[in-house]
Amino acid sequence: MNEAPTHPNRGRPGRARLLVGGAVATALAAVFALVMTILPGSAVAATTICNSQTGNSGGMYYQMWTNGQGSACMTLNSSNSYSTSWSGVGDFVDGVGWNPGSNQTVSFSGNLSANGGTTLVSLYGWSTNPLVEYYVEEDYVGSPNTSGQYMGQMTSDGGTYNIYEHQQVNQPCITGNNCTFQQYLAIRTSPVSSGTITTQNFFNAWASHGMNLGTMNYQILATEAWGGGSGNDSFTVSHSNNPPSSAPPSSSPPSTNPPTSAAASTPPANGGCTATYAVTNPWPGGFQANVTVANNGSTALNGWTVHFTLASGQTITSLWSGVNSGTTGAVTVKNASYNGSVAPGASTAFGFTANGGSAPATNVSCSSP
Repeated sequence: MNEAPTHPNRGRPGRARLLVGGAVATALAAVFALVMTILPGSAVAATTICNSQTGNSGGMYYQMWTNGQGSACMTLNSSNSYSTSWSGVGDFVDGVGWNPGSNQTVSFSGNLSANGGTTLVSLYGWSTNPLVEYYVEEDYVGSPNTSGQYMGQMTSDGGTYNIYEHQQVNQPCITGNNCTFQQYLAIRTSPVSSGTITTQNFFNAWASHGMNLGTMNYQILATEAWGGGSGNDSFTVSHSNNPPSSAPPSSSPPSTNPPTSAAASTPPANGGCTATYAVTNPWPGGFQANVTVANNGSTALNGWTVHFTLASGQTITSLWSGVNSGTTGAVTVKNASYNGSVAPGASTAFGFTANGGSAPATNVSCSSP
């Protein structure tokens, strides 16, 4: 892997390429922490930004960071549409999205034209507790970053993605400087300039490898380039408020037995939430389960808690889209920060992998505040 340019103004001796080596993303994080204090303002449509800042435009979050080498400018065409032009750039990152982000399904469309250096278009975001920087790379010109530990492949939205994990030590992050944190990457093997990103699928795939996310911070569709290149692009981004089931993609162990029957909680007489537990992918010595939380009431849920009892010998090894107390026997799972609100008639879900036989859980129940 080649090295990106050094940045003495960041107090760092040098940086490897963006994302996994600690380039634009970590510098961006430090700028984000500072700029959110100094420049929190808002922007209007058709505003061109050529300096580092963040803000809000029509209810959408936007972000621009540049190291000042060469030229790079971002134009906010509307609240959810941006374009960028750059020439002889050192490095920059810009984009629009949400603060905080979530497991929402994201749609994007646009075009990218670049030459020289490396350019990426990614769904980019952060979580805290644990502190994680994550990327779903959809389009790129030049060589995408492939440092870190290769964790395998997954499929989603008609594409195949390589998964990597890398630890950053003593680097800037959204909470300050000298941070140690993990970076999670999913790199599409055949780049596209438009499509759908079923975000939950990537959260699930990472979690199936023990790569868990915490409380969501910002999330943007980001353009980033470094290495002296030039180019331009234009992208529009939107999202769905109805995330998919948390059944994980194909990175899980292969199924050798049919799924067991589901166990469901009994709906309360006055409505409220119910939980349906199902083993979706058993294999010798372990299994994967999905729990669907449904709102059967007439008002929105503002948080939920699921209780269930695992069979003897079963131990949860990883869990996504929820926060669990206990890994054996009686287990309690509360909603994550991004899926606690469930509209009447709607549902959400969490999932986990576990060791032990695949007998379904018992004593399944759901409650809400």
